[in-house]
Amino acid sequence: MELGSYRAFLADCGVRRSYSRPRVSNDNPFSESAFKTLKYSPGYPGRFTDIDHARRWMRGFIADYQHRPHEGLAFYTPADVFAGRVDTVHARRQAALDAYYAEHPERFPKGPPLATRPPSSVCINPDDGITCTASELVTEPSACEPAYPPVSTGNIH
Repeated sequence: MELGSYRAFLADCGVRRSYSRPRVSNDNPFSESAFKTLKYSPGYPGRFTDIDHARRWMRGFIADYQHRPHEGLAFYTPADVFAGRVDTVHARRQAALDAYYAEHPERFPKGPPLATRPPSSVCINPDDGITCTASELVTEPSACEPAYPPVSTGNIH
């Protein structure tokens, strides 16, 4: 694997960098959440002895992390979502809920429980008018650009 710049890596993955708030630590809450997850993970060494130590630790972390259920994904794992197993897992969950409801309908005064699905899209600024899915962002990034209204300068002298 050839080492390149982080910017090139992001571009290769179809990720657009944000320039909305340069040098502000909470510019991207998803990235900040990922960093916190890393730092508070069991076994996080705090400091790495060298780059190979960091790479080994990250490989193990990612191998484990992709199989952890996530609240933001309706308790599906990232592996389920990215490997296209959501429908299979959803059907299994719904079957378990249906079986439990059949045995104990009195416990569900509002009717049969329904298994949830992960959100179809997520965004940092939900009011910016962008409604792209992740796959649309990767395949056609220009379609996901926000349509900002023209800025009126009013009567500035």
